[in-house]
Amino acid sequence: MEPSISTTVFYTLTESPVGELLLAADETGLRHILFSGGRDPAEPRPEWRPASNGLASKEDATLGETIRQLRAWFAGELREFDLPLAPEGSDFHQRVWRELCKIPYGETISYGELARRIGSPNASRAVGRANGANPIPIVIPCHRVIGGDGRLTGYGGGLSRKGFLLVLEQSQMSLSWSKIAPDGVPESVSSSNDADATNAGA
Repeated sequence: MEPSISTTVFYTLTESPVGELLLAADETGLRHILFSGGRDPAEPRPEWRPASNGLASKEDATLGETIRQLRAWFAGELREFDLPLAPEGSDFHQRVWRELCKIPYGETISYGELARRIGSPNASRAVGRANGANPIPIVIPCHRVIGGDGRLTGYGGGLSRKGFLLVLEQSQMSLSWSKIAPDGVPESVSSSNDADATNAGA
């Protein structure tokens, strides 16, 4: 995951179980996923250009592959995305976003735990803000960060979407467990008991 340089950004729209998504990419990789009705309007910026929805350019190929992988992820056929990512943010934001990508599918951690993992144990509030600034939700799984008491906290797409994404992952994990041991009980989603980042976004 490398910071993006200034290049032309192309966008497209795709339907999903959590509503319409706006995807934006440039030649360096995927730049944005925006939820319809989310905190940030799913509207292209004036300088963005509509994609041709073909494979004529690197941007079109990235957008097409993002749509393919998102569909597979929602269908439970994919757990880890393999896409070129180019989110824009400070060095601190980039550290947080890279660490988010390391949280395993179906698991959750607290803001305090995330802060410790990036080597800044006293920065849970700043980590929460960086989490909330994540421009590529779902692919960079900020939904896997919850309150230290296990409660869902703010999410750019809304708490209902955050809950849906977590339940989706948990249900797929349960299906995997049932195939291995039908009578077994899958472990619940883990979360640490660390102090929550009050009012932190996700």
